[in-house]
Amino acid sequence: MDWLSLPSLTALRAFAALAETGGTAAAGARLNVSHAAVSQQIKQLESHLGVALVDRSGRQLRLTSEGQDLADALSLGFGAIARAVEALTGADANRPLQISTTPSFAAHWLMPRLSDFRQAHPQIDLMIDPSPRLVHLEPGGIDIAIRYGTGVWPGLEAELLFHSPIVAVAAPHLVDGVRINCPEDLVDLPWLQEYGTNEASDWLRQRGVVKERVAGLLQVPGNLLLDGLRNGQGVAVTVHDWVRQDIAAGRLRLLFEEDTQSGYHIVTRPTVLRPAAKAFVTWLRRIARQGTQWQ
Repeated sequence: MDWLSLPSLTALRAFAALAETGGTAAAGARLNVSHAAVSQQIKQLESHLGVALVDRSGRQLRLTSEGQDLADALSLGFGAIARAVEALTGADANRPLQISTTPSFAAHWLMPRLSDFRQAHPQIDLMIDPSPRLVHLEPGGIDIAIRYGTGVWPGLEAELLFHSPIVAVAAPHLVDGVRINCPEDLVDLPWLQEYGTNEASDWLRQRGVVKERVAGLLQVPGNLLLDGLRNGQGVAVTVHDWVRQDIAAGRLRLLFEEDTQSGYHIVTRPTVLRPAAKAFVTWLRRIARQGTQWQ
């Protein structure tokens, strides 16, 4: 990026204030300058960019479509700068610790153990964001993500929490009498999948199955997937640890197991963690080492 070609920060701040407040007088009051100074900065900004940012044809100023695009970008940019400054100066020390993870991990692993952390650190406020999507880690936002994979996420640091292979499972009564020798034998059966993912289609495609699924696909939140499996609602691809006890008890049948090097990882930005995040990472490591006592 050519930083020298950017407009002045003063002009950008003036336009951002105008976009937020809706008028030059209010923008000037926010910036502690006159409304005329705000108007002058915006005209200079429009001249620099070569486009109209404000529609002045009516009694009230309105942003043009180009102006709205710039206002949206400035809101994100100045917001990110503010969060970074808060993180660097320690101003966000009392901000809740934000953890992003999948609904399955939250339901099956994190929540049953979380009271242990809260007893050890009652002063730390937590926000758990259970979502299948990969969220962006940024200052003032998500502090720690717990993700399943091989541990490679560009620009981020990842530490293996525990290894767990991927398995395909189903309720015994769903597959009774069905000959299952290869993944293609599963396409005639109904499937279950965590909402927001493509696990079923991806797993079949990666194993060379090009035949279309015959039965339907039911998508449910991750915390309901296990109930659906036990009730025979479909075949599902999931993490072995979530269904280990059900397989041992005969409630589910193991159809295929992939002994890959994938597992759940603690994912953070390559920067110094704030104290609350350090405490949480240390706790995650300890609980993972304790292993089966929580099963």
